[in-house]
Amino acid sequence: MLVAQSPKLALRLYSSPCPRGSCSNRLFLRRGLQGQVRAIATPADTAQAFDAFEDMTASTDRKYYMLGGKGGVGKTTCAASLAVKFANSGHPTLVVSTDPAHSLSDSFAQDLSGGLLVPVEGPDSPLFALEINPEKAREEFRTASQTNGGTGVKDFMDSMGLGMIAEQLGELKLGELLDTPPPGLDEAIAISKVMQFLESPQYSIFSRIIFDTAPTGHTLRLLSLPDFLDASIGKILKLKKKITQATSAIKSVFGQEENKEDASDKLEKLRERMVKVRELFRDTGSTEFIIVTIPTVMAISESSRLCASLKKEQVPVKRLVVNQVLPPSASDCKFCAMKRKDQMRALDMIKSDSELNGLNLIQAPLVDVEIRGVPALRFLGDIVWK
Repeated sequence: MLVAQSPKLALRLYSSPCPRGSCSNRLFLRRGLQGQVRAIATPADTAQAFDAFEDMTASTDRKYYMLGGKGGVGKTTCAASLAVKFANSGHPTLVVSTDPAHSLSDSFAQDLSGGLLVPVEGPDSPLFALEINPEKAREEFRTASQTNGGTGVKDFMDSMGLGMIAEQLGELKLGELLDTPPPGLDEAIAISKVMQFLESPQYSIFSRIIFDTAPTGHTLRLLSLPDFLDASIGKILKLKKKITQATSAIKSVFGQEENKEDASDKLEKLRERMVKVRELFRDTGSTEFIIVTIPTVMAISESSRLCASLKKEQVPVKRLVVNQVLPPSASDCKFCAMKRKDQMRALDMIKSDSELNGLNLIQAPLVDVEIRGVPALRFLGDIVWK
């Protein structure tokens, strides 16, 4: 039996008859006033599924955890519960949502919007949350190559001595097209913005940083984007350097050499942050990607492809969280028996999947209410992360 104290709300996990039949298959949270959280029943394999949470908390060095997977599998809930668990284990923690469709506020039952760090009420150690504002992230891209309020393309090409070409692009209405950020860039810039925060001594207190990422497709674009930007911006800057070398010699003769930061300098800084993001993703000593899924054939198949892509991008991945697993039952109604059979088939896929069978498997139980608020997240965290 697991017990976690909560000063405001009691949440209990009970086993009760399924409304579709006579089986005792339901798990639900009951709210009371005792200020406790008790786990009366959990999935059979949860207790032995994972016993290495101490390894996740042992080091005082900063660690980064990225949780991702198919949409709708409970990534945000798992990320939030892990953040609460870390905070209650003595680690000052920051949890960041890079998903444009944020739900951290809903998970913590607290307004976290605005793009600023917000303290989360309830955990024992400091816990802060941040929902990156996607509009601000896109603006970061637009202004990265802009000076004096002009169009990014024209200012950049002016600085390279190619203003006439920029004017032609403007006549063809291509300038606005090139100023439009590509898909996935808002997430990459959001993470690079977080890295800016972390470089400040003000944020050095955080020993655990958790990223609640967007669904699989966005995350895969995010993982490959730093390489793309590094190569693309690198080519542009090489061209800029060649032109600058030629024009600087002429300007120096007439005493017109300028040290003003131009658009290419801003792009270089953006490129440097993207390189840091890439290095963060691949650092096996400080970063881990945790795949979250549910026990369905479709979700497991997508998780397998995600795992393969993570390995291709050299992103460390060790754990697989299977959420919404039916709890054990002495008897099943017809509906629950079919559901359990379907879940067992999906779980068997993990054992035979070459990409997933080497990961530490963690099972999280299915409950019949939303896990919302710090007491409920603490309850779930004590079941899952142990």
